[in-house]
Amino acid sequence: MNDYSGNRLALFTAGNGTDHRGRTIHEILAMDDFWLEHTHDYIQWLFPIPEAGRFNSFAPVLDEETQNFFAQCSELREQQSRSLNRMLDFFGLVRNENGVEAGPELNPKDHIWLKTGGHNHLRITRIIRSLHYCHQPDLAEMLKTAVISLGTSRGYVQPRTIEYWNSATH
Repeated sequence: MNDYSGNRLALFTAGNGTDHRGRTIHEILAMDDFWLEHTHDYIQWLFPIPEAGRFNSFAPVLDEETQNFFAQCSELREQQSRSLNRMLDFFGLVRNENGVEAGPELNPKDHIWLKTGGHNHLRITRIIRSLHYCHQPDLAEMLKTAVISLGTSRGYVQPRTIEYWNSATH
């Protein structure tokens, strides 16, 4: 186990700590899609960014120390990659050797991120930004490319949201 010097976010991501409600990363990733859709205080822990979120003031921000831990520790990047896989499944997407693609059941009826507006658009922006800041630029670009393409070709994602996604790594 790496020494994360009491860094709550690194400890949580590594599976050795809990979030502000006492949940481990493994417990969160095991939750069903209904829970993921209707619970709003976990995404900040799975995909931290440098700014505090409006909806979860208990979640730590991605400070320089934590970014350095992600840069130096493949364990943290691998765990965040597993978190990405769970969220991709939630969004009806799959990751394979070609990138991120539509899963077999992807449609606007069952995957509300394909509709106009909604909090899942904010979640997607956060995930892209977090992957970028946590030293996983290839994953960030892969996700960004997929949601922009699928959001416009198979859904009703508005141009303003596409702009946010497109600028999330700049």
